[in-house]
Amino acid sequence: MAGTNYTQVSKVWAILGWVGVALVVVALGVRFIFPEWDQYRTPIAWSGLALILIYLAAQWRESATGASARQTKMGTMSVVSVLAMLAILAAINYLGVRQNKRWDLTANQVFSLSEQTLKVLQGLDAPAKLTVFDVAANFDRFRDRLEEYTYRAPQLSIDYVDIDRNPARAKAANVQTAGTMVLEYKGRVERITNLEEQDIANAFIKATTGQERKVYFVQGHGEKDPAASDRLGYSSVADALKGDNYAFEKLVLAQSPTVPDGASAVVIAGPQTDFFPGEVEALKTYLAKGGSVFAMLDPGEKPGQGTLPNLTGFLKEWGVEVGDDVVVDASGVGQIFGAGPTVPVAASYPSHPITERFNLMTAYPLARSITTTTVEGKTAQPVIETSAQSWAEKDLGGLVGGQEVSLDAAKGDRQGPITLGAAVSAAAPNAPEVAAPAGGEAPPKPDSRLFVMGDSDFAANYGLGIQGNRDLFLNALGWLSRQEGLIAVRPRAPEDRRLTLTADQLNRIALLSIVLIPAAIFGLGVYTWWRRR
Repeated sequence: MAGTNYTQVSKVWAILGWVGVALVVVALGVRFIFPEWDQYRTPIAWSGLALILIYLAAQWRESATGASARQTKMGTMSVVSVLAMLAILAAINYLGVRQNKRWDLTANQVFSLSEQTLKVLQGLDAPAKLTVFDVAANFDRFRDRLEEYTYRAPQLSIDYVDIDRNPARAKAANVQTAGTMVLEYKGRVERITNLEEQDIANAFIKATTGQERKVYFVQGHGEKDPAASDRLGYSSVADALKGDNYAFEKLVLAQSPTVPDGASAVVIAGPQTDFFPGEVEALKTYLAKGGSVFAMLDPGEKPGQGTLPNLTGFLKEWGVEVGDDVVVDASGVGQIFGAGPTVPVAASYPSHPITERFNLMTAYPLARSITTTTVEGKTAQPVIETSAQSWAEKDLGGLVGGQEVSLDAAKGDRQGPITLGAAVSAAAPNAPEVAAPAGGEAPPKPDSRLFVMGDSDFAANYGLGIQGNRDLFLNALGWLSRQEGLIAVRPRAPEDRRLTLTADQLNRIALLSIVLIPAAIFGLGVYTWWRRR
C-alpha cells in the first residue's frame, strides 16, 4: 500500500515537472510570438522554473537510494553537468546584462546612432517617454531600432500600445494612424510618423530646446533664395533647418531699418551687388545687441567685380578680410567628387566649436580666400583650411577663360594652406541684461558672433550632395544661434545597396541554383554509394 502511495506521489511530482517545462516553453513563446503579452512573461518563466526545482528536489530520495549503482552514478554526473552548464549560462547572461556591449556590423552603420542624436540623448536631464502606437505584429520592427536609444539614454523609457486592443489610449493621445510615436518630455509632446533616425532626432531636438529659432536670409542683392529648388537654390538647406527646429524668413534690409527682434541669426548667402550704407548700419546695430551674422561671399568673374566695398569694409572692421582671388587646389582630392582644381577640398579644421570632432571632407566650388586679423579687441579665428597643395590665384580672367594657371608669387598668388572660413566673437555693448534665476546669479550677457566664408555655393542644392557641406553649414548656424548642443555630425540616409542584375545574369543564377548545384550534390551521393559497393 505504501509503495502504491509512493508511486502516485511520484507521478504527481512528474506531472509538476512537465508543467514547469511547459511554462518555460510558454514564456519563450510569449517573448517571440506574442510580444503584446510581454508583461506576463517573467511570472510565467519563474513559475515554471520553481516547479522544475520542486520536481528535482522530490526525486532526490530516489536518486540517493540507487547511488551505488553504476547507472545511477552516471545519471547523477549528467545531472550535475547539466546544472553546472546552466549555472555558467546564467552567469554569462548576468554579466551580459550588467556589462552591455553592442556591435553594428552593417556596412552603413544602420543600427548606430549619429553624433547629433547621441548629443541630444545625453542632454536629457529629466525622464522622457516614447510611446509607440501600432498593431502588435509590428512591434519588433520598432524594437530593433529603438533599443539603441534606451541603451544610450537611461532617462528614456519606451512603451508599446496595441491600437487594436487599446483604441481608447490611442484616441486620448490624438493618434490617427498606426506607426505613430509620441514623445513626452517636460510637458512637451512631439509626434513622429517615420522611423528614420533624422525624424526621431528632430523630435528630440524640438522637445529639448522648447522654442523655435528664427533665421533671416537677406535678399535684394542677388543672394541665394531659401525657397528656390533649382541647382543654385537653398531649399535643401531650408529643409535641414526645419529639422533642427529653426524657422526661416526672407529679409530685405533696404525696406527694413532694423533686423527684427528675436532673430537668432542673419544669413547673407552670396550677394552679387554691394550693400547700401543703411543696410550695413542695420547689421552693426544688430551685432551690438548680441546678434549673429553668417556672411558668405563668392569671388567675382574678373578682378574687382566681387569687391563689394561696403560689405567687405564692414567685415574688415571685425578682423576678416576677403581676398579678390580664387582658391585653386592642385592636390587632386576633388576628383573624388568629380570636381576640378577650382573646387578646393578641406579636410583640416583648426580648433573651434563649429568643427569640434568634425572629420568630414567639405568642398567649395569657386571659393575666395579669407585672411584673419585682430582689430579693436576682435580676434578672428580660422575655421576651415585647404591643403598645402592649394593656392590663392589672382588671375581671375585666366581661370574664367579656361586657361591653365599655376602658382606665381610675383603676381600676388599665395601658397596654401588657404583659409576659407573664419569666426569672430566679441562683447556686445548694447546686449540686454539677462534676468537672474531665483536664488542664482545672472548669466553673462550674450556676445556678438560673426562667421565669414569665401563661398556660398557649397550649401546650394547641388553642393549638399557632399555630406560634410550640409553638416558644416548647420554647425556654423548652431554656433551662431548659441545651440552648441546641435553641433555634430547628422544622421546619414540609409545606403541603397540593391543589386541590379541583367536578364542574362538572372538566368545564370537560376541555372546554377536549380540545376547545377542539385546535380553536383546528387552526383556526389551516387559516387559515394558506388565506392561503398
